[in-house]
Amino acid sequence: KKQVVVRNAQQHFHRCCCASPNTYIVTMVRYSIEPEVPEKTSKARGSHLRVHFKHCREIAFHTSGMKASAALRFLDDVLAFKSVVPFVCFTGGIGRKAQAKQFKVPGSKGRWPVKATKVYKDLLTNAIANANTKGLDGESMIIRHAQCNRAPPGRRRTYRAHGRIGKYASQPAHIELILEEEKEPVEKAPEDRVKITKKMAAKRRFVKVGSMQLIRTTSTTNTFY
Repeated sequence: KKQVVVRNAQQHFHRCCCASPNTYIVTMVRYSIEPEVPEKTSKARGSHLRVHFKHCREIAFHTSGMKASAALRFLDDVLAFKSVVPFVCFTGGIGRKAQAKQFKVPGSKGRWPVKATKVYKDLLTNAIANANTKGLDGESMIIRHAQCNRAPPGRRRTYRAHGRIGKYASQPAHIELILEEEKEPVEKAPEDRVKITKKMAAKRRFVKVGSMQLIRTTSTTNTFY
């Protein structure tokens, strides 16, 4: 019989290299936020992904708030070079692209990060599949939370002239997604307007404070005594 060591059976299973061959450890995956209604949400997360952190950040920022189906179409267009990922934060050395004009980003800067787009698309597809498993419509859900954090760099070295050694580090990323069902709009309740006379309106502009009389004005900065 296989011995199962359960720490917290919430998210995913992974085989522990330091344990025996028949031992599996169940660990808990923490997210930066927790949804209010977990039954109507779906999650997906990737850690220590070998893709550029800056590229993943721009993709996550642009797709946040989109429908899952619209985000998949956008990622497919990026892979086909029909659309561009606009860069708004890490813009150093990023060239201008004509396709970025449709998003009205400062400087019309953007790129086509193919590797990061493929990884992000796989995570989004995984989140949609998790939603379908829970009985939800994954493609019609909204990307409520898309976060990308910088992971510890992979340190390597490159050999330079005159016997020198230079650093050669990768910049991986942690990515987490939370999909949520689109909330139905709520009709605004009818307002019960109460008519007041000019005398009542004038009384509301005066507030008695002790022996002084404070005059209310429309401006919060200008108050007269």
